[in-house]
Amino acid sequence: MLPTLLSIALLHWLVLITPGANVLLVSQLAASSHRRSAFFASLGISFVAVTWALLAILGVNALFAAHPTVRLALQSAGALYLSYVAVRLWRSGASAPEPTAVHLHAWAAFRLGFITNLLNPKSALFFGSVFATALPAEHSPGLLAASIALVFANALAWHTFLALAFSRPAVQSAYSRNRQLLNRLAGAVVGAFGLRLLANVVAEVRSGRA
Repeated sequence: MLPTLLSIALLHWLVLITPGANVLLVSQLAASSHRRSAFFASLGISFVAVTWALLAILGVNALFAAHPTVRLALQSAGALYLSYVAVRLWRSGASAPEPTAVHLHAWAAFRLGFITNLLNPKSALFFGSVFATALPAEHSPGLLAASIALVFANALAWHTFLALAFSRPAVQSAYSRNRQLLNRLAGAVVGAFGLRLLANVVAEVRSGRA
């Protein structure tokens, strides 16, 4: 069991530390003096990681393979959502120098993290690949439960670390001084994620693979 869990943990951490929409969301909330919101967003992201892991075990990859339009629809929704977030970030970067970001309540922050990670079918594909590769052909319910718990612990630990790191006074002070520029930069990065995802959908449709 231990070698399998170590393999899953290693592959998961390699993906977690790669900058993406989840990392950007948590760090942005924490740096803008919303540590509590960042924590709840991290919790939402972690719950979706568990959801995708469970779906991978239940065979969502097979569903995507049999019905590519389902995956493309989810990718399109994710692209549109990221574009919406990008526009909001860009507009906030054009506002007055003083902080104007609306504080997110616990449920709103959890929902934002949940949706951001949910609208990323690549997570499902990743977990499907990981479990197909790392899990032995004959695996016990205990191993599956341990794998799911490991995924949740990894995701929560990493995003909580980001929330703590980016909520440090020095980071918040630097963010406050450069808020407009950083918000616009974050908007551009998130927009690039959304456009790339949408471009992949269009390319697949044109190639006739869907």
